[in-house]
Amino acid sequence: MIAVGAAAAFVAVGGKAEATIELAEFRDPVTGEVQLHEGDEIEATVVDDGTRSGSIVLKRVAGRGGHVPGELEQAFAHGIAIEGLVTGENKGGYDVQIGSVRAFCPGSQIDRRRIDGAQYVGRRFRFRITKLEAGGRNVVVSRRQLLEEEAAEQAAAVWAELRVGALVAGTVTSLRDFGAFVDLGGVDGLIHVSELGYGRASHPSDVVQVGQRVEAQVVKLEPDPRGGRGRVGLSLRALAPDPWATAAERFPVGASVCGTVRRLEQFGAFVELAPGLDGLVHVSRLALDRRVSHPRQIVSIGDTVQVTVVELDPVKRRIGLSMIERAREAKETAEAEERRDTEKVLTQASENPSLGTLADLLAKSPKPKR
Repeated sequence: MIAVGAAAAFVAVGGKAEATIELAEFRDPVTGEVQLHEGDEIEATVVDDGTRSGSIVLKRVAGRGGHVPGELEQAFAHGIAIEGLVTGENKGGYDVQIGSVRAFCPGSQIDRRRIDGAQYVGRRFRFRITKLEAGGRNVVVSRRQLLEEEAAEQAAAVWAELRVGALVAGTVTSLRDFGAFVDLGGVDGLIHVSELGYGRASHPSDVVQVGQRVEAQVVKLEPDPRGGRGRVGLSLRALAPDPWATAAERFPVGASVCGTVRRLEQFGAFVELAPGLDGLVHVSRLALDRRVSHPRQIVSIGDTVQVTVVELDPVKRRIGLSMIERAREAKETAEAEERRDTEKVLTQASENPSLGTLADLLAKSPKPKR
């Protein structure tokens, strides 16, 4: 601000150019005092570049105060943002009061993603005039155009900072069967369902909700060479502790544990021991006393089974499991007891011939436990 006059102030706008702005823009509505001094810096909008009045005219916020058709024409011609008050909702959109002029904003142009319509009523927003006819009596405005431009600028800034491996924060905007979309600030990223965590999720809603703030790691970047929307792959799993780091301590070889059958293949059944830790029960280790041609003959997906860890390789991320170890141990124990009983009988027969025949002794001996 370089000078303050009786009705207007003079503003330096670069170089040797000067512009004027009405003091009414800065007058306190209660006291009537002008709250403006030389040397102050202000932010304003050009409403006349000099082609109409011969000098540059500024306005703090286009849309405040009374409007003359010329001001609306300037805003329309130069794409200048104006401010308006949403006064009501109708069937096709919204009534917007711009000074003394009533304008119309189509419902599709009030926001980028339209939500509850009533929340816009009674609020002031910046708009752009998209149609001006009949001397200012037919005015159509759009808020969405300005929001899209702001989002595009923000997206360009976000893309410039994105790197694979970078940690980013965003808000979950929508959920699909294949994953969750996250707004990173004008750029949408996708957390694929397989990247939501080490555990299995039947749907992204099992892990995150719309509106939730999340922190994720960038795992893939695919900018669009034509300048359109690129693809950003995100991961929550990358930030979670790796379950394989403690697998050897939690599931040592020889341990007997419970697990859930998650997948069946011709060669065996995959059993989940913990989120992110699946082991394989080979088809030859599903049953002890029968030949199994396919795992579905013994188990079904979702079954809870008792298994024994027979092999563990954290480097290759492999766990070998068996469902026959306990049965085998029981059988071997029973056979060992039977052998001990037989040897005892033979010993008694050799030491005391009067005890009868071997068949008699065997008949009198205790039955082996099975």
